[in-house]
Amino acid sequence: MLDIQKIRNDFPILEREVNGKPLIYFDNGATSQTPKVVIDAIVDYYSNYNSNIHRGVHALSQEATDKYEAARIKIQKHFNAKHAYEIILTSGTTESINIVASGFSSLLEEGDEVIVSALEHHSNIVPWQMMCEKAGAILKVLPMKEDGSLRMDLFDEMLNAKTKLVFCNHVSNALGIINPIESIIHRAHKFGAYVLIDGAQACPHIKPDVQELDVDFYVASAHKMCGPTGVGLLYGKQELLEMLPPYQGGGEMIETVTFEKTTYAGLPHKFEAGTPNICGGIAFGVAIDYMNAIGFENIQDQEIILLEYATQKLQNIEGLKIYGTANKTSVISFNIGEIHPYDIGAILDKLGIAVRTGHHCAQPIMNFFEIPGTVRASMAFYNTKEEIDILVNAVEKAKMMLS
Repeated sequence: MLDIQKIRNDFPILEREVNGKPLIYFDNGATSQTPKVVIDAIVDYYSNYNSNIHRGVHALSQEATDKYEAARIKIQKHFNAKHAYEIILTSGTTESINIVASGFSSLLEEGDEVIVSALEHHSNIVPWQMMCEKAGAILKVLPMKEDGSLRMDLFDEMLNAKTKLVFCNHVSNALGIINPIESIIHRAHKFGAYVLIDGAQACPHIKPDVQELDVDFYVASAHKMCGPTGVGLLYGKQELLEMLPPYQGGGEMIETVTFEKTTYAGLPHKFEAGTPNICGGIAFGVAIDYMNAIGFENIQDQEIILLEYATQKLQNIEGLKIYGTANKTSVISFNIGEIHPYDIGAILDKLGIAVRTGHHCAQPIMNFFEIPGTVRASMAFYNTKEEIDILVNAVEKAKMMLS
């Protein structure tokens, strides 16, 4: 059993009040909170060795470079990539996806097909639409069911020799549904298609092994894993990253430059033009250390307890409907009758409770259910049953006020 109070003491923000009430933070699906050890790493960088990396011979530059590259190795080991240079450090999941989409826009041919699931965040839809428009490729959508799971019975029918790419999130940000990515990857590979998995919502709960999955590309963001905003990763198999053209031109990603011709650096620098978020990369590594010290099995156990408890309590509220009931992580997306989710969220905020309302950058899911959006309570390992009790009472109060 985790010592939840000890863990909560690691997060300074959990001590604050909002609107005169103790903060109850159930918006972890958008951004998790940051432990003091990560905050300290950020302060330490800017206080003691702030410098540009890979370029300087002076002591600060060498120290910053060593710690930045050490963070890359931590990330490599966490995701079990074969090589550290298969980890590209980016500004986050969105940029990671766009790097791949931009690269393939020049490699696809007219009439090629790509498949995306119906459960995707806009960041895993729009770049592929743009890619298809440039290449003349065809975008196909794997449908979903009422319980939030994918129509895997239709997947084999959609795959064919023209299928070049398949995109799917590991966990739905809007519903918390865990997708069967192992099966998706295996089936797609039978047709020679490459697979990109959006792991942004999975990585706070699950420790993926990219070699065991045999996934071609995997992307994630630090700020959902107790790390800072503005940094994330793109994992790609070496041969595929070498096949893709650079995403941006500039310093760091070059080998030689003349006005006649430029040659590009090898991995990972080929995709890391310009000065990166050095501090963010280092802090990302510290965040991964922190979560691994707690243990992902312990995190999963705690979050399952919270999910089951919150589901049971919320279902007792008359008129409340939960969207997404298949195998899932600690996310509950719900509505009450015809009450607009924004109105419920506004009342909860007045009571010190942070939830997310709206379409969660997943409008196709909301269109499927024919709703404007949902109230989403997304829980982390540092949340408690007592907080859930307060949430349930607050939702009941909101219902009474708005009915």
